[in-house]
Amino acid sequence: MTLQAPSCFFHSLEMDLFSLVPQLMMGVGLAACAGLRAWLPMLVVGVLTRTGFLHVSRSFEFFARTDILIILAVATIIELIGDKFIAVDHFLDAIGTVIRPLAGAVLTSSILTDIDPTTALIIGLLAGGGTAFTIHAGKSLLRAKSTLLAPIHAGIGNAVISFIEDAVTIVGMILSTLLPVLAFAISVIAIIISAWLICAVMKQGKSLFVSLSNPRRHA
Repeated sequence: MTLQAPSCFFHSLEMDLFSLVPQLMMGVGLAACAGLRAWLPMLVVGVLTRTGFLHVSRSFEFFARTDILIILAVATIIELIGDKFIAVDHFLDAIGTVIRPLAGAVLTSSILTDIDPTTALIIGLLAGGGTAFTIHAGKSLLRAKSTLLAPIHAGIGNAVISFIEDAVTIVGMILSTLLPVLAFAISVIAIIISAWLICAVMKQGKSLFVSLSNPRRHA
């Protein structure tokens, strides 16, 4: 019996990882979608849970309630429409700095059904929240660059980018639920690109600050 215990332990651990890894990949994929649209991924998860296609942690089964689905649907419509208008999109991005990482954390935590709720929440905050925040930050910087060119495209550029983000979010959700490994790989690439964009903008801002602080050097 003593000799079999380690074998049973590692077999159990292997089975836990075997089920946890795909769930985590799906959660990160959904969190990446939440970095673009906060409410649409949660609405889809709620609908899929309601129809029995997707199983979430018991702590998040309220997603399937009718009243919650209505609230998520209204919030989704407001976000999708409002994001097409310049200035309104920046307001949504501002409040999205808080809402989208929270949505990413909730989505990732809800998918982790094979671990205890506290551990799922911690992983959700780190993996889901971090993913959504990074994607959101990169997307917001790209939208800000587009706004600077608004005198040229009269705001149409922002709307076009918004429609592209809608399409990417929808495709991302489909991949996350059907092909979580592929969705995870794409999410990692998106995180890297967003992080690079953030670093580039910060470096550019630092250079501008140094130039303004030392005007004599450039006189």
